[in-house]
Amino acid sequence: MVDQKQIDFKEFVEKMSGYRGRHTELVSVLIPAGYNINAVVSQLEAEKSTANNIKSRSTRNNVIEALEKIIRELKQGKQKYENGIAIFCGNTSLDEGKPNIEFFVIEPPQPLNTRLYRCDQTFVTDPLIEMTETTEVYGLLVIERKEATIGLLEGTRIKVLQKMTSGVPGKIRAGGQSSQRFARITEGMAKEFYRRVAETMKEEFFEMKKLKGILIGGPIPTKEEFLEDGQLVTALKNKVIAVKDIGYADEHGLGLLVEAAQEELVEQDITKERKIMEKFFTILGKDPGKGVYQYSKVKKVLEMGAVDTLLLSETLEKPIIKELTTIAEQMGTTVILVSNETDEGKQFTSLSGIGAILRYKVHL
Repeated sequence: MVDQKQIDFKEFVEKMSGYRGRHTELVSVLIPAGYNINAVVSQLEAEKSTANNIKSRSTRNNVIEALEKIIRELKQGKQKYENGIAIFCGNTSLDEGKPNIEFFVIEPPQPLNTRLYRCDQTFVTDPLIEMTETTEVYGLLVIERKEATIGLLEGTRIKVLQKMTSGVPGKIRAGGQSSQRFARITEGMAKEFYRRVAETMKEEFFEMKKLKGILIGGPIPTKEEFLEDGQLVTALKNKVIAVKDIGYADEHGLGLLVEAAQEELVEQDITKERKIMEKFFTILGKDPGKGVYQYSKVKKVLEMGAVDTLLLSETLEKPIIKELTTIAEQMGTTVILVSNETDEGKQFTSLSGIGAILRYKVHL
C-alpha cells in the first residue's frame, strides 16, 4: 500500500535523475531540514560571482541565470523548511545555442539531512533516492532440519535471500549402526546446520540499518532448537519479534510466516493492504451499493463526491492513476495505491485494478 505523495516524490526524483546537460550547467541545491535560508543565499551569491570566471560564454550565462532563479525563489520563500528543500535548475536543452533554463523545486516527504551545492552535467539526486526506498524491513527465516530459507519483507514485497540445505538424513541408515549413535550424529549435523544458518543471517542482517525486526517460522521443535543451539548473535536474537509454527521451509513458507505474523506486523504495509482489500471485497459481496469497480463507474462516483476511499493498482498506467487521483484530491477522497505482491492485490488487479469504497450507497 503506497501513499500518493510518495509516488509523486519518486516520479519527481526519477525525472530529475534522467536529465543530462550538454555542459556543466545543471545546478543542484539541497537544503537540510530547518536550515537558515539566508546562509544559503549568501553562498549562492558568492557562487554567482565565481561563475563569471567560466570561459564558455553560453555556459557562463546559463549557470548565472540558473543561480539567479534559485536565489529569487529562496528570497521569496520561507526562512526555514520543516523537511528541507531540494531545488534543481539549469539548461536542459540538448540543442547547442538554444538554451532552455528549467526550474524544479520540491519539499521532501521526510527530513533532508544533506546540505549541498553542485554545478554539473547531471542533477544530484542520491540523497533523495534514499528517501524513495523502503524505510523499514523485516528479516524472515523458515527452518526445518533439512532446509531453511532466509528472506526479507520490504513493504509488501517478500524477497528470498538464501536457500540452504543441511544434509541431515531422515531415516536410520542400514549397516548395523546403532540407533543411539545415529541419533547423536544427526543431532550434531542439525546443530551444525543451525550454526550455519545463524552465521548466514548475521552476514545478511547484521549491518542492515533498516532492519526493524526478525520473524522466524518452522515446525515444532525445530525453530526453538535453532534459537537455542544456533548461536545467533545477541543483536539479532533481540530483534526476533515473532516465532510461528510453519510447516514449510521454502519460499512458500516465507509467505505463510508473514501471514501468521500479521498481529506483529499490524503497522506494516502488507497487513494494511490486506485489511483494506478484505474490506473492499466484503463490501462487494455483502453491500454492493457501497462498493464500485472498473474505470467508468469509479470515475462517475468520484465526480459525484461519493467516494470515501479510492483504490488503484500500482500496475495501472500512470496517466490513469494521475487522472483519478486528481479528481479524488478535489473531493477530499483518500487514495490508496495497491501493490501486486499479495494474493489480494493480484485479485484486485484482475478485477480492473480500479475500485472505490463509497461514503453512501449509489445505484449505477
